[in-house]
Amino acid sequence: MVEQRRYTTQLAAGGGVIEETKSLLELWSPGMRSGELYSIALASGRFPTMSARRLRNLVAECFAPRYLIAEGAPARQLKALASTWPNVDLSQLFLIYSSRANLILADFIRELYWPSYESGATTLSNPHARVFVERAIDDGKTIKRWSDKTVERIAGYLTACCADFGLLEAGRRSTRRFLPYRITPPVAAYLAYDLHLAGVGDNALLSHPDWALFGLTREEVLDRLKRLARHGLMIVQSAGEVVRISWTHPTLETLCDVLTEG
Repeated sequence: MVEQRRYTTQLAAGGGVIEETKSLLELWSPGMRSGELYSIALASGRFPTMSARRLRNLVAECFAPRYLIAEGAPARQLKALASTWPNVDLSQLFLIYSSRANLILADFIRELYWPSYESGATTLSNPHARVFVERAIDDGKTIKRWSDKTVERIAGYLTACCADFGLLEAGRRSTRRFLPYRITPPVAAYLAYDLHLAGVGDNALLSHPDWALFGLTREEVLDRLKRLARHGLMIVQSAGEVVRISWTHPTLETLCDVLTEG
């Protein structure tokens, strides 16, 4: 029986932290573990406003669970892209990995952000996020009940994190306006290949929960992949509910080389 993942407070170690993540990727080398990365980051002088304890938490509780999994494969991919891809693409990749590491963020975006946006709401507030967190606790999605203070903090982190990634307006505020948010073609290609190379079948790939982070349905994902196929990034054949995809690049590295050059 597969153990159910529970919500944690790990998001408090860092929200989107876009610029901090880019700096850590520059300092990181393949094979480097979080402890060594922390020491190098501390000595680098690149985080002058951050205490040593805050930096340690950022590396161990934020960066490592997101990018140092699978022997550092995400960090290796993103390090190669960080100097060439624009921030809008990088931040969307950071969103994917951050949501995989923080189930509460992924569910918040899929279950509250997008339904609210699609219903015509113009803002999302911390009180909305608090109701989401409280309902999750009542549903047994945390290991133990959180205190009111913790609930308040995590609610604020959820909306702030969405602002970091560009889904909501930035700034220190308890109510934020929705911003237009659409997956970019390079990120759509990256995600499709990432899922394929992880062993996800073609039909299952179209309905994978990661696409819902961008508000996409199965039909919309198929449309995005057909657009990518026009640029030679894959071959998509569909008949009814059956979809077959021929993948034209053997690795993410070769795909990213093509996307960077193009």
